Amino acid sequence: MATVPYRPDRGDLDLDRSSDAIVVAHATSSAVDPEHLGVRAWTTPHTAWCLLVDRSGSMGGRPLAAAGLAAATIAGSAATGHVSVLSFAQRVIAVTTLAEQHPVEEVIDRVLTLRGHGTTDVAAALRAAGAQLAGSRARRRITVLLSDCRATEPGDVVAAARALDELVIIAPRDDSDDAALLADAAGARWTTVSGPSDVAAAFDEVLTR
Repeated sequence: MATVPYRPDRGDLDLDRSSDAIVVAHATSSAVDPEHLGVRAWTTPHTAWCLLVDRSGSMGGRPLAAAGLAAATIAGSAATGHVSVLSFAQRVIAVTTLAEQHPVEEVIDRVLTLRGHGTTDVAAALRAAGAQLAGSRARRRITVLLSDCRATEPGDVVAAARALDELVIIAPRDDSDDAALLADAAGARWTTVSGPSDVAAAFDEVLTR
């Protein structure tokens, strides 16, 4: 429960927050200014997301299509300005950052235009996610890693994973051994998908555990 700005259908009037405005209105025989009223209502904690999309050679085709749906799921349900999407192979490229304001459709289009190629620097991607989320004031900061987690570039992947507030790994169902090892070592939640149609259920599974 929290006190939030007044709206008729939002909750019960917060008398402590609103009493001054009510007294002034009564004393001056004027209408109460709703901007000075507050109501008690249930609020959802703000969550900042960083979606890491593996675009290396082993993640082409269906895995990248699944990433597009994951981007839609996150960007469509999260508050504006609290979503970043980074793609990575040998280097990390920002699709959209927390500081940017892109329509959901544009973010999805950018993800779907990615093509799988190159080596995989998982550690660099996780560090980039940490840097993105470090600037957020959100109460929860969640990194979602869509990858087989097979690192082919040097770097301490486990240390980078452990440095994140929350890590969720979604791996291809037929290539998840490295993802399972990383999740176990870093204390991350993880699951697998066989294609885009499994993404919604995968999110529901790992985010409600």
